Amino acid sequence: MEEITQAQIAQHYKAALDSVALINAGQPEKMTDDDWADCLSRNKEHLKIMLAKDFWTTEDLTPLETASV
Repeated sequence: MEEITQAQIAQHYKAALDSVALINAGQPEKMTDDDWADCLSRNKEHLKIMLAKDFWTTEDLTPLETASV
């Protein structure tokens, strides 16, 4: 497996935090309930995949864990 750089880890962490922010912001006014359910599902799955990675170092994964449930 190719070794991941600190810059790549930072990029993955930022993307995961973007999912956290989207989840925490709640359903946008113009989004249907079905679309929101799909959006939530996809973003929570993304967070679960990211949490399973073994490349994390000192990043605070608590927001990812909280938003993924």
